[in-house]
Amino acid sequence: MTQDEMKQAVAKAAIDYVEAGTIIGVGTGSTANFFIDELAKIKHKIDGTVASSVASADRLKGHGIEVFDLNNVSEISVYIDGADETNRHLHLVKGGGGALTREKIVAAASRKFVCIADDSKLVDILGKFPLPIEVIPMARSFVAREIAKLGGEPVLRDGFTTDNGNVILDVHNMEIMEPTVLEQKLNNITGVVTNGLFAIKPADVLLLGGKDGVKVLD
Repeated sequence: MTQDEMKQAVAKAAIDYVEAGTIIGVGTGSTANFFIDELAKIKHKIDGTVASSVASADRLKGHGIEVFDLNNVSEISVYIDGADETNRHLHLVKGGGGALTREKIVAAASRKFVCIADDSKLVDILGKFPLPIEVIPMARSFVAREIAKLGGEPVLRDGFTTDNGNVILDVHNMEIMEPTVLEQKLNNITGVVTNGLFAIKPADVLLLGGKDGVKVLD
């Protein structure tokens, strides 16, 4: 199986977690796009969606799937999204596409978070993939200095602005031994909107696509 075929396999498997007659949270990125395409096949069974990015909202609308503002929704039954890295504790690194803040908000508002990924994303220690941090623009240099004190090497994502009008610092060369502790430390830096660690509230289920099919970790 190719990587795209693995992504498609987990996207199809995630459909089993979609509850009829409910609002579905939908993430951002290549694997989430496969899920959106699968969701379109059963769009008549759901009440609509909440998207974690403008790009995902546009793709959903292109399939004729209704997209709601989170403020107008009382409950999301499940949030389906990919990850840039995951460990066996279902702690994730997300934000490669720059939608980490909205992804974290929609995940927090959902009863269940199902992560879908191919097995290349599974690691023993998080951090090989640069950790994205969304930052208020005026605080960029200050936040970068504070991150350096924690042992990371922050690099501004050049020419990129988030859907919220902020910038991204990608933190390189940081082995993340205690994901929950680091997530809290980074969020406590003034000027940080949020960071791409999903450890304090990890995924509830991980669907991992590999050459032998889809494995379920929970």
